[in-house]
Amino acid sequence: MRETLRITEIFHSLQGETSRMGLPTVFVRLTGCPMRCTYCDSAYAFTGGETRHLDDIMAQIASYDCKTVCVTGGEPLVQKGVHLLFKRLCDAGYSVSVETGGGEPIAGVDPRVSRIFDIKTPASNEMQNMHWPALDDLNERDEIKFVLVNRADYEWARELLQEKRLHEKAPVLFSPVWETLPPQDLAAWVLEDRLPVRMQVQLHKILWGEKPGV
Repeated sequence: MRETLRITEIFHSLQGETSRMGLPTVFVRLTGCPMRCTYCDSAYAFTGGETRHLDDIMAQIASYDCKTVCVTGGEPLVQKGVHLLFKRLCDAGYSVSVETGGGEPIAGVDPRVSRIFDIKTPASNEMQNMHWPALDDLNERDEIKFVLVNRADYEWARELLQEKRLHEKAPVLFSPVWETLPPQDLAAWVLEDRLPVRMQVQLHKILWGEKPGV
């Protein structure tokens, strides 16, 4: 297995999403993604980056003196060397999560890693590239995320949630697209429909705006 990864950035910030929201976290953003979601906020990670050895990556992570790590992208699972990074991080005692866009198999991810699985909605324009069998591999350590553009996305996600009983597989997150879907609207819909989901907003954007490195 390759001991190098193409890295866009490594930084220390507060986790802005998921049940870990607010926790100081080291983010490892890998380069490259096969998807092109309409609302993507990390397109700068599609190309470029720097090839770095795992020893170098681990050393920078350790320098932040923080035991919570989020591996993200781009799409981190397209680089097969990421599995060795997962193993090394978990062996070193880090609490690790990975944010995956939903287009790649997840069964091979180290079972100690929490997998944040993003289900693409119709308005993302990437539903056709979802790896739907991955839903069967999710468990209570993982989280399922829907990024919602509009009311139609919400209704589609609601129906899938109820049809597949997704909340019985893993905690489910509903997230409004930043400055597109008013969070107050999404909150009202979730309450009205009594959905068993966690609504979230992107804390890092509230604190620092939409930019790299936060």
